[in-house]
Amino acid sequence: MTTSNTGRSVSTLSVLIQSGALDPVALAEETFAAIRDFGDQTIFLSLLEERAMAEAQASAKRIRDGRSRGALDGIPVAWKDLFDVEGLATTAGSKVLANATSAERDADVVAALCAAGMVSVGRVNMSEFAFSGLGINPHYGTPRNPASRDGARLPGGSSSGSAVAVAAGLVPVSIGTDTGGSVRIPAAFNGIVGYKATRGRCSMRGVFPLAKSHDSLGPLCRTVADAVLIDTAMRGAITADIRRGVLSDLSLVVPETIVFDGAEPGVVAAFEVALAKLERGGAKIRRQAFPLFSELFELAARHGPMVSAEAFAVHKDRLAGPGAAEMDPRVAARARLGEKTTTSDYLALLEARGRLIAAFAASLAPGELLVAPTLPHVAPLTEPLLGDDDLFTKTNAKTLRNTLINNFLDGCGVSLPCGTGDAGMPVGLLLSGQRNEDERLLSAALAAEAVLQG
Repeated sequence: MTTSNTGRSVSTLSVLIQSGALDPVALAEETFAAIRDFGDQTIFLSLLEERAMAEAQASAKRIRDGRSRGALDGIPVAWKDLFDVEGLATTAGSKVLANATSAERDADVVAALCAAGMVSVGRVNMSEFAFSGLGINPHYGTPRNPASRDGARLPGGSSSGSAVAVAAGLVPVSIGTDTGGSVRIPAAFNGIVGYKATRGRCSMRGVFPLAKSHDSLGPLCRTVADAVLIDTAMRGAITADIRRGVLSDLSLVVPETIVFDGAEPGVVAAFEVALAKLERGGAKIRRQAFPLFSELFELAARHGPMVSAEAFAVHKDRLAGPGAAEMDPRVAARARLGEKTTTSDYLALLEARGRLIAAFAASLAPGELLVAPTLPHVAPLTEPLLGDDDLFTKTNAKTLRNTLINNFLDGCGVSLPCGTGDAGMPVGLLLSGQRNEDERLLSAALAAEAVLQG
């Protein structure tokens, strides 16, 4: 990057803005210039220049007048193309919705960050209808992973543009959604932080759904401290009830079931080095088998995935009409799988989900968090996946495998960069908590990040 500010963290930019060393208007102008000059033009689907400049000017005036709204005032933010923005159609990464009715108001979280003084600069690319963990989009192009040096590699999905926009230094934060890993996967592929909040922690009004029983959201950013700031504002809070954790207080459990199956040696090596750092720092670490993880996948094979059933319900009319021909065939085929899930199948999945969530909670001691590789592999090369449906399906399933466990168990998670694997590509370390353990999780992530990045 030739610019000096767009690649900085939220926290760093905040200090500069609040001290008067950086003007929000100048930062907004610098951000748009960086986006336009960047070699990959598939990242942003739309720019909100008029809105952003008005928001930046209002921020600058507040700060000059001594009325700052807080640490986020004047900070640029990008939005996954699932979030309603007043006056724009929400297209969800699809050309099918290009002529949809414009949103009458911002999504609740867009409004919340606007109220905190943030500057919305645009909406970013994604897997169509958020239905893939890889980030390939045949309509608008597939953003290139900025860390790749041996050809274009996947950005991860479905929040592909969100991750790449941050990793490329175009914006300090972008907001994504996570139904099976769509925040944590692209964060890990691109070497940044991705926080998936507990489902329902933040309002989902004005967010295009995939599967409401699993849909959640969260920020992709450079540091855990940034994630804490953004999470606080998205909930309409002023201060965060989160303390920086101490490693000696952390109790971490490494699951020995599923998550290491077929993992690349480079991923395992980077994870084990990171784990050793945490242990040397005082964290208590043990390993445990979780047979219920296997049962989770067996249930999906027997009854069909809950996500597919709910996605079919969202897209049923679209799949039966002319719009189906305009969809990514891979997305349409995956959504149609949900038609096979009967009412009795879905009810069986609901019952089993409640039982497995309770069993998982009982298998951990109070305060314990899971720690595992976010993904079993680094970002694959993009080209081989474009024309090979079988390879795409297998890669997508493996990419989603580790992260979707937490969605099914209705928990929260943070992916942290923890080194590199094959081809020098980033590897992610995933900390996961149970439902509504977000404060404990973020506290632990702050402590872990200090050691991993130190």
